[in-house]
Amino acid sequence: MRRIIVAIDGYSSCGKSTIAKELAAYAGYTYVDTGAMYRAVALYVLRAGVEVSDEEAIKQMLPEIEIGFVRTADGQHVCLNGEDVEKHIRTLEVGNMASQVSTLGVVRRFLVEQQQAMGREKGIVMDGRDIGTVVFPKAELKLFLTASAEVRAQRRYLELQEKGEKPVFEDVLRDVNERDYRDTHRQESPLRQAADAIVVDNSEMTREEQMAHVKQLFADACSD
Repeated sequence: MRRIIVAIDGYSSCGKSTIAKELAAYAGYTYVDTGAMYRAVALYVLRAGVEVSDEEAIKQMLPEIEIGFVRTADGQHVCLNGEDVEKHIRTLEVGNMASQVSTLGVVRRFLVEQQQAMGREKGIVMDGRDIGTVVFPKAELKLFLTASAEVRAQRRYLELQEKGEKPVFEDVLRDVNERDYRDTHRQESPLRQAADAIVVDNSEMTREEQMAHVKQLFADACSD
């Protein structure tokens, strides 16, 4: 089987990372969580106390940011300047800030360059918002994940509860809708389905059904 690039795009809380991780493990590929990269930048900006509207200040701090991934007993964690920040970047506050900083051209160009370098040897699964349209427009397999806002909010609500937080469902749903709007209306690399992407609506799919479907799509792409 030939080695390929798998680009997975879609709305927030669609399970992109879960699918990407499982497919990468199944194929023996490298997995890159681009959303986590934006969250790491967002965490750095929050800690610095810089307003997202101050693009010039954020541009100046980007060279100070080093993002890496480390394998752990429970999977893969994100490191920010050598610190394991996996737990810190998964909060609603950081997620909201990540959605905002991702609209900045300087941030997107900074991270896209790093992401493209990671895929030069192929054998990679990458998920995000603009992987199939901007980062890897020539990827051999492009998937676009979607589900209703209510279903995605419920998934996120349960995930936050499992982490010991006490979210309000209406707040989570509002956050999902606001992020959808920002992702699809930003000026720099807005979220959109690539013309040759395969849509996977997992609103009514079990995790097992979705994974079986994706594995078949992967096998078909590798044999083309």
